[in-house]
Amino acid sequence: MPFEKSSLSYLKKLKKNNNRDWFAENKPTFIEAQNNAKELYAEIRNNLEEYDDIEKFKLFRIYRDVRFSKDKTPYKPHFAGSFSRLGKHLRGGYYLRIRPGESFLAGGFWEPNKEDLFRIRKEIEVDATEFREILEDKNFQHYFGNTFKGDELKTAPRGFDKEHPDVDLLRKKGFIAVRNFTDEEVLSSNFISEVDKSYKALRPFFNLFSDILTTNLNGESII
Repeated sequence: MPFEKSSLSYLKKLKKNNNRDWFAENKPTFIEAQNNAKELYAEIRNNLEEYDDIEKFKLFRIYRDVRFSKDKTPYKPHFAGSFSRLGKHLRGGYYLRIRPGESFLAGGFWEPNKEDLFRIRKEIEVDATEFREILEDKNFQHYFGNTFKGDELKTAPRGFDKEHPDVDLLRKKGFIAVRNFTDEEVLSSNFISEVDKSYKALRPFFNLFSDILTTNLNGESII
């Protein structure tokens, strides 16, 4: 099920008319676009489950929480969904957002808790070879470039050497792989296939981090 041009057009119009009256007047069109999105994400999940264990899927609500935001527009002019891997054994998750001119997919560890982040940093401190191998992998680079995205510190975290040869990795507060899509790519007949190939390219990344986060530095299981 491709993402329809009419669905993308609706999102463009919503961005220009982000108010409750317009939304209510065009509710039937929203329902059609939302159903299109649900079918798209369902097919993506089916593909994922051919080679990964997905515990849950979440399609995010289009309604914004404006209570603590300066931006009071009530709706998100995009569809977004996340796929969580299975429990404590398979760490990481997949994400896809469809927004006119700003669509992207991502996978990894956005804001790992402090225990997980410390464990990852300790692994990097001891030996970052496998991290570098992922970033240097041609298939990974084809879809995601040669770096992990995410927020980072200006210097090494407390307790770690500022002169460490892998300080660029130690400074990271999250480890995310991101691929952007144009509107033309989102509407193309092979969009789902491109999403699937991108997600498959994440597997070595996920395998490494799952192994790290389920063992101690001696390689002994902690689950």
